[in-house]
Amino acid sequence: MATATKKAAPKAASKSVKPAASKATAKPVAKPVVKAVAKPAAKPAAKKAAPVSQTAKLIAKIKATIAKLTAHKAKIMGEISALRDQLMRAKSETAPTPAAKPAKVAKKK
Repeated sequence: MATATKKAAPKAASKSVKPAASKATAKPVAKPVVKAVAKPAAKPAAKKAAPVSQTAKLIAKIKATIAKLTAHKAKIMGEISALRDQLMRAKSETAPTPAAKPAKVAKKK
C-alpha cells in the first residue's frame, strides 16, 4: 500500500501593523453621499420554451407584418371613404337645383 503524504498549506503573509494616527492631526474627510439603489425584485425562474425552428419564426414575423399592414390599409380606406362622402356632400350643396321645366303645350293641328 502506498501511503499518501499531505502537503503543508502555505503560510499566510503576516500583516504589517501601522501606527494609529492621532485624532488631532487627522483631518476629517467628507464622506460622499451614496443613495441606496433599489434592486429589482428577483424574477421567478423562467420555463424553458420549446425550441422553435427558424421557419416558424419567420412565418410568425411575416404574419405580424401582414397584420400591421392590414390595419394600416383599413385606416387609409376609412379616410378615403370619409373624403369621398365629404366631396359628394359639397357637390350636392353647391349644385344648383334644376329649374322646373315649363309644361309642354300640345300644339293644335
